[in-house]
Amino acid sequence: MNAFSRRGACPALSKPMQTGDGLLVRLNPVAGGLAPKSLIGLGESALRHGNGIMEVTARGSLQIRGLTPESARLLAGEVDALGIAVRTGVPIETGPLAGLDPQEVADPRPLAESVRAAVDQAGLAQRLGPKVSVVVDGGGQLAMDAVTADVRLIAVRTGADVLWAVSVAGDNQSAIPLTAVDEDAARDIAVAALRMVAEKGREAHARDLSERQLASLASWHSVTPPSVLPDISPTRGEIALSSPLSPITTVALPPVEPIEVRGPAPELPISPLVGEMSGRTEGGAKERFPLTHSARSPVGVFDLATAGVALGIGLPFGSMPAEKLIDLIRQALALGTTEIRLAPGRALLFLGMPLSACPWLQNSATTLGFVTTPADPRTRIAACPGTPACASGQIVTRDIAETVASETADILDASLTLHISGCAKGCAHPGKAALTLVGDENGAGLVVDATAKALPAGYRPGYDAARGVSGVAAAIRKERLRGETAAACLARLGAAGIAEAYRQE
Repeated sequence: MNAFSRRGACPALSKPMQTGDGLLVRLNPVAGGLAPKSLIGLGESALRHGNGIMEVTARGSLQIRGLTPESARLLAGEVDALGIAVRTGVPIETGPLAGLDPQEVADPRPLAESVRAAVDQAGLAQRLGPKVSVVVDGGGQLAMDAVTADVRLIAVRTGADVLWAVSVAGDNQSAIPLTAVDEDAARDIAVAALRMVAEKGREAHARDLSERQLASLASWHSVTPPSVLPDISPTRGEIALSSPLSPITTVALPPVEPIEVRGPAPELPISPLVGEMSGRTEGGAKERFPLTHSARSPVGVFDLATAGVALGIGLPFGSMPAEKLIDLIRQALALGTTEIRLAPGRALLFLGMPLSACPWLQNSATTLGFVTTPADPRTRIAACPGTPACASGQIVTRDIAETVASETADILDASLTLHISGCAKGCAHPGKAALTLVGDENGAGLVVDATAKALPAGYRPGYDAARGVSGVAAAIRKERLRGETAAACLARLGAAGIAEAYRQE
């Protein structure tokens, strides 16, 4: 197996991954954002060296598809020539508005850099699997609630002080809470947790840690600091307990209300984020942190106070032809955009424009086919690249998604997530969804209230899958009670009724 055929790895610029349409590379700029001209240059490189398809993932990474071994090397050289430094090593992620959002509880960047330096010093990058990650979330309008991670450090305010809530193995809903500590202790616990994961092997994640290890991490701030802890402990990274578990639920948090900018742009409704394109860290929930951060859609206008505004524009299902992306960025540059940031939820944030220019760029983006409102039905659908872009894909996922979005928009309300997966791996949405279409050797299976790995309740040919979803939509329209959500109606219909509607249309 050569370096370009590894599955399950993260396709970094230096290590492309083989897919159905060639090699794929993923970029995460060190600076957090990109100058518009730099992103235009990347688009032109994608046209020269790839198939011209560019993507922003659910975690906010940039992907370029359709490369060859030779063109991937040429692309890497052009990224260098553009002066774009890309992150390597263990992903340590902060929010897309880090350091700019006046609603942040704390700027997460200093802690993220501190964790990154400690991880590098400990040599953990070579010992951890490629999908092990850390989230450092300062809160604010675009909190990282929907992003899964092995370790989560979330800023919380207690009176005049800021602490960092530490949890492991999941997103804001499912992560296991440990403790709330100061910045230095949060860094130490994060590194200790990664050491424990590393000792279990490169296939391990924080979800594999034992109850004893979790308890030792929760009491870390009262035991020996990591600077004197040996790298390999006889208890496989476990530390003897010297105090009981310290539950985060003792931390009282004030509510945080998101700001909606009102101006020439139309009012933008808020909807939840959907899906995960990359990163498969999952963990069971024991209790939830009482955090009040809002999992707001990255699409819309965000008030940055003295820093102006940020305009979020989404890529449908995370993908767009480079020509259209270049066109949009050139218009944004003419309107005053100085920086573009990649946002979790498959979006771009345009910074530097005056508020009065936002409607102009939104209108242009709508014409080009981008997502410009959280109410867009495409935001309710998580769709992986599918066939032919992915070698594992069994159905043409994004064609199905476009058809479903245009024909059944009325039932795609905020209660319902539709996942369209080319295979049972479920990369675009690892968690449960109300409805999942999954491709396999039998066609397009329909899974109800479960993940893509579950046994389908019914099948129809892959080319006809969208018509099957139309049958489910028709059943919802017929049976839904006044004021009832689509998800509640589906629950009443039950898996057997839903499968029958899917098969019979």
